[in-house]
Amino acid sequence: MKQKKLGVLGGMGPVATSLFFERVIDNTVANKDQEHIDMVILNHATIPDRTRAILENDKELFLEAVKNDFAIFQAADIDHIAIPCNTSHYFYHEMQAMTSIPIINMIEETVKRIQQQFGQHTTVGILATDGTINTGIYQQECHKFNMKALTPNRHVQEQVMRTIYDFKADKPIDTEAFNGIIRSMLEECDCVILGCTELSCIHIVDELKPYCVDAMQVLVNEAIIRSGKRLKHDVLVPNLE
Repeated sequence: MKQKKLGVLGGMGPVATSLFFERVIDNTVANKDQEHIDMVILNHATIPDRTRAILENDKELFLEAVKNDFAIFQAADIDHIAIPCNTSHYFYHEMQAMTSIPIINMIEETVKRIQQQFGQHTTVGILATDGTINTGIYQQECHKFNMKALTPNRHVQEQVMRTIYDFKADKPIDTEAFNGIIRSMLEECDCVILGCTELSCIHIVDELKPYCVDAMQVLVNEAIIRSGKRLKHDVLVPNLE
């Protein structure tokens, strides 16, 4: 049987891409090298900022930047594409139109998993970039599944953005404050989406994990399954070293 190959359009950001790769390896049932997933990873770090492209209504700059990446995947005979960046999924339909290779819809799979885990009529908190929040991609997807979506107030959203960009800049992260944001959102929500791959890199305390859904981990799980492999652990927020 043909071994399926996974394409990873990364670089948004590079640390999150590295974490995605590590999680795929760590979560795939394999007893030897040959039982792992063949992957082509493009760490396209110079892709224009996704939030800026959305807020400045300049999607063509982003789409032109990724056009050649899809051509590379096509030439490499890739079966599925994973893009470990939530904000970029605002351009999902335009990107899918650029390639015949199926792109895993991170947003759709995350909300679908929440419905399975928490049920209909769940109230979902969204922690993400300004770009992701302003586009409403998570809110719209939640509504499709009869779930209510809540976003942080302006002050908290500023804290979330500062956390994301501090992480990108390799500045110290106040993990206690970030966990405090999650805790406060859970006063109104049944669960919280970690809807930015930089947030996937931040330690979540054990007491909050059952109420958090890490969108990157959902993408990892789906990428493994679509590659014809089995999951070691079907978790929504993995342990970080």
